[in-house]
Amino acid sequence: MSEVDQKVARWLQTNTFHHSEFWDMQELVRAKQEAGVTISLCIPTLNEEKTIGKEIIVFKSELMDRYPFVDEIAVIDSGSSDDTLEIAASYGADTYLSADILSDHGFKPGKGENLWKAIHQLKGDVICYVDADIKNIHPKFVTGLVAPLLYRPEIQYVKAFYDRPLALSEGVRPSGGGRVTEILVRPLFSIFFPELTALMQPLSGEYAVRRDLLETLPFPIGYGVETSHLIDVFQAHGLDAFAQTDLDRRVHRNQSTIDLGKMSFGILQSFLNRLRHYDIVSELPEVNGMFRQLQAEGRRYEMLNREIIEEERPPMISLPEYRKRHGRN
Repeated sequence: MSEVDQKVARWLQTNTFHHSEFWDMQELVRAKQEAGVTISLCIPTLNEEKTIGKEIIVFKSELMDRYPFVDEIAVIDSGSSDDTLEIAASYGADTYLSADILSDHGFKPGKGENLWKAIHQLKGDVICYVDADIKNIHPKFVTGLVAPLLYRPEIQYVKAFYDRPLALSEGVRPSGGGRVTEILVRPLFSIFFPELTALMQPLSGEYAVRRDLLETLPFPIGYGVETSHLIDVFQAHGLDAFAQTDLDRRVHRNQSTIDLGKMSFGILQSFLNRLRHYDIVSELPEVNGMFRQLQAEGRRYEMLNREIIEEERPPMISLPEYRKRHGRN
């Protein structure tokens, strides 16, 4: 077994958790108080009126009203045209338009933009991000991710993973990431960052991170944000800064192949930018931002061109407004 394989095997034993380990809410509240941290829950949204209400009800009733675990629940919205914000507010979440946060810096559409601006807007020492389209929502989507940070101070960044069985056999749960992870990200990690292949689902939208780390990371505004974070944290702090928690199952809408292609293109741009930034590959050409897909309708064939540029927001700590708001001067 190679040195990398040995390290991955050890990490999987020590830094991979199951949400059921953190079932005792009273114990979690005690651990939170002992750690002396505050916890913010951020739900980035764009037209999620069908699922956002249930998420807020579950999280607020169980993790704020019943147990004082989460200190704030905030929806950061990209400009929904449906009733996402109204529904979220009616059930007790704080709601913000991304465009209104740090407005002097403008607004860029994209999930990464929402995640970045949440660092400025929210108050917690730990920020837990949870996607808004989860149909089987449960408190474990927060507790399972935050808990390792409470018990293990050396852990900085906790990712979620869920069952995605590739085959079924007795006593075996072969799991992997989604289609983009297994076809694009895992092969790239295997070549350039093999230790990061220990992460079951590097693109999962649920993760909890310490503010002190989040504020130092640049944020691609689009699909590349999760991949870039993993590479940047790994380069600075190594694999032991990460943990992952098995949340069993996640039910959500599946994206079309066309949309997965767009996602892959954005991720690949960010990945190549990281290779260039860390001088891992020399003489990389400038990335062409035009993504070309083909569509056939009968005997009519059409080229669909879409420009996808993975712009990046700078580390939040570099903004004077942030340092003033959060006492970082």
